[in-house]
Amino acid sequence: MPGRDNEAGGLLCRREISNGDHPLCLGNGSIWNQYFKEAMRNILLLFAKLNPAIGYVQGMNEVLAPLYYVFRMNQEGEDASEAEADSFECFVQLLSGSVDHFCQQLDNSSVGIHSTLLHFSELLKANDGELWRHLDASKLLIELGMFTFYMQMNPQFYAFRWITLLLTQEFELSSIMRIWDYLLSNPSGVQEVLLRVCCAMLLCVRHELVCGDFISNLKLLQHYPEVDLEHVLDVASHLKTPVSSYQPYSII
Repeated sequence: MPGRDNEAGGLLCRREISNGDHPLCLGNGSIWNQYFKEAMRNILLLFAKLNPAIGYVQGMNEVLAPLYYVFRMNQEGEDASEAEADSFECFVQLLSGSVDHFCQQLDNSSVGIHSTLLHFSELLKANDGELWRHLDASKLLIELGMFTFYMQMNPQFYAFRWITLLLTQEFELSSIMRIWDYLLSNPSGVQEVLLRVCCAMLLCVRHELVCGDFISNLKLLQHYPEVDLEHVLDVASHLKTPVSSYQPYSII
């Protein structure tokens, strides 16, 4: 378990950690959060220097955290001092298939996040046309003075975070580890499988979504409920593939 860095060698003293404390905790009182700050800052700074066109984009730390946790806590692995280097290498490889999602200049290109969200929408339409139509038709009436307009239930409102952060903000750490194991072990490639998991997440709360309106559905999807994760992954593995020109990246 993590503790505070010791002044001499920078290694950690073991100490008791509360059950609610984990590597993705955002609170300043989190021991994991305090421990990860310096090491993760080094990794992300190096990534930004080597990729000046992209730099650091908010949320990259969420993707890095599970990787660093695994390497740092692997007691049977090599010296813990190698954790930063190993985490950096895996971080680069993991982002190789989705780094364009962090580049705003490419948002509307064939490799940008909007293209990926379109493929996500096509995947849902191919597997549950009724749910797709319900979400697509779900609108919120907004009145501003003399003007009235509608806000549509765009996948960008919820799936953008799911996709760019690889679901790290939607589940507990143990569930994230299981999802990532599923993503990384599938020969179809991380991004393609990730979209399938995201689509399966919608299908697993289908009843609530079909019965809900714009506000309730947005709240549900931005705060995804606790579900049977193995069922979600099983649903993801049996989805039909839509006819599309979309070509997902694969990790090298």
